[in-house]
Amino acid sequence: MAKILILRLTSLGDVIFTLPLVNVLKDNGHEIDYLVSEKGYDVVKNHPSISNVHLFPLKEYRKSNIFRKLAILKNTINNIRKEKYDIALDCQQMFKSLILFAFSGAKRRITFRDARELSILGGNEFIKPKTNFRDFNYHIVERNLDFARYLNIEPKEIKFNIAEQSIEVKKSVDILLKNIDTNKKTIVIAPETTWKNKHWNISNWKKLVKLLNGKYNLVFTGLGKFPEICDNVDGINLFGKTNLNELTEVFNRADLVISPDSGSSNSAWSCGHPAVISIFTCTPSKRFGPYGNDKKYFSVQGQLPCQPCFKKKCRLKKLNCTFEPPVEEIIKIVNSVLS
Repeated sequence: MAKILILRLTSLGDVIFTLPLVNVLKDNGHEIDYLVSEKGYDVVKNHPSISNVHLFPLKEYRKSNIFRKLAILKNTINNIRKEKYDIALDCQQMFKSLILFAFSGAKRRITFRDARELSILGGNEFIKPKTNFRDFNYHIVERNLDFARYLNIEPKEIKFNIAEQSIEVKKSVDILLKNIDTNKKTIVIAPETTWKNKHWNISNWKKLVKLLNGKYNLVFTGLGKFPEICDNVDGINLFGKTNLNELTEVFNRADLVISPDSGSSNSAWSCGHPAVISIFTCTPSKRFGPYGNDKKYFSVQGQLPCQPCFKKKCRLKKLNCTFEPPVEEIIKIVNSVLS
């Protein structure tokens, strides 16, 4: 049995994408610890396959002066090195993980040959990638599982094993959803994501909600960047009212979750209960979308020549992809799933 450290600092969705790797390593007798920042902490802190979680305070680190930055790095590295890891796996593969990875003290520091932003310098063993990093047809979950394959472990299934929520969280969600009509199926609308051009256009969301209103229980989640989506709608507005654990429990009680490419759609997929429609604009659906059961998980993208560009800013300065796919295509899937 090896003692293994997995490094993935950000983001929420990307931390979720490492959980199948965590589970397959644990199922094969290894002890798994995890290094993560604030965004993904709640995903891994109570995970049944993870023994110990190191929290790297990335938000504080970014705001700090150089002396405080060095102190944070030193403290984190000291805590990691005390564990005397046999293996460290860099699932971040970016500059932000380089120093922590390089000085982890692990005997074997494994990364990919095409790791980005000089992060390859932290490794001493290198995996030849099956495809180019820009091959958008190879799912990131499979790329993460290539770490297991390198260690001569062949994954047999994709499983997330999200920890069951506490009684307190369930009671809190009971209150939030107390007005649910049990005679109707429930759709969670989670319209927010990170990059501007990953957002489906607000006019599409309004049209979609109008067509769904009255037929289903509609529950709106997120930080509340687009409160107008649920104006004049018979739904439950949870904008800004849930933490990550409560949000996960809300997803677990839904029949369907509709979201752009985001931590929310990944969270819903990892729950295993609701069907998921994930709407993709600029990012590649085959790389980051929910997959497995094609009657339950849908990654939907338009057919524009520029898609997917995988860029934070639109080179054409038009954001045409944010209007795709059309609302009618989403409605067709909703009717198919919930019929």
